[in-house]
Amino acid sequence: MSSVRDRINRLKVAVSEEERAVIIANAKAAGLSASAYLRAVGLGYEVRSVLDHEHVAEVTRARGDLGRVGGLLKLWLSERTGEGAAVEDVRALLEQIEAAQLEVREKVRSL
Repeated sequence: MSSVRDRINRLKVAVSEEERAVIIANAKAAGLSASAYLRAVGLGYEVRSVLDHEHVAEVTRARGDLGRVGGLLKLWLSERTGEGAAVEDVRALLEQIEAAQLEVREKVRSL
């Protein structure tokens, strides 16, 4: 892309109020000005939403948290067998955590 100083030509595009609102919302979601957004789209660049990246980061953090909890439960089971909650209850909880991890992993892959 050219530098800001090279950009001396303007294009005018007629849009409805609804179209204008959608363009501005899409630009904001991508972390761009409306001008930068339209330029990128017009030049054929794929514009990614900032929100997509934020959601991926949130899901990744949740997956990591689930992994840590699962690891702690496994450690507890191996070192403190029979102490505290019933082993069956803890194992059932561990299976639920592992299922949740799998679900999060699949959702991340689908993004």
